[in-house]
Amino acid sequence: MIDASKYSSTEILKNGLEICIRATRPDDWERVLAAFHELDSESIYFRFFGHKKEFTSAEVRQFRETDFKSRVRLIATLNREGDEVVIAAASYARVGAAAAEVAFVVEEDYHRLGIARRLLRHLGTIATDAGVEEFVAEVLPSNAGMLGVFGSCGWPMSSRMRDGAVHVTLALGSDTVPAKLAEAV
Repeated sequence: MIDASKYSSTEILKNGLEICIRATRPDDWERVLAAFHELDSESIYFRFFGHKKEFTSAEVRQFRETDFKSRVRLIATLNREGDEVVIAAASYARVGAAAAEVAFVVEEDYHRLGIARRLLRHLGTIATDAGVEEFVAEVLPSNAGMLGVFGSCGWPMSSRMRDGAVHVTLALGSDTVPAKLAEAV
């Protein structure tokens, strides 16, 4: 069984950049907050479905107290002049016995490098090992990048419009990662 709280993997992006995809730790909050403040307003809107400038104390506590059973959080980091810098984040939260809601954000300078797809693959590996059979997500219709990641991941996908958002369901179905995700670009 995978210990999600200790999960870590090194990846080389298609531009040659080396990143680390790993589980968050309580001491990551300052790095995550710095990354949040680097996001443009559109990325924040796509991720949170509204404009947001700060996090509540409850959100900070929830981050620091991630249990890696009902909620799993991964970040993508790179080394910049000796400092570990967060460039992307992904999470899933259980919404039932066999389903989990996923969410992603990738800093704009790192779009189109396959980071979201890689994060989805890693979350899928952890989730299927933990008995999750499907991922669900709410995506704004204008978020073509995220809809593209879900649509091309290789897991069977269904989607429907509801309350102004695209409700996406990915049927994980087995503990194998689809070939499209395994060869993440």
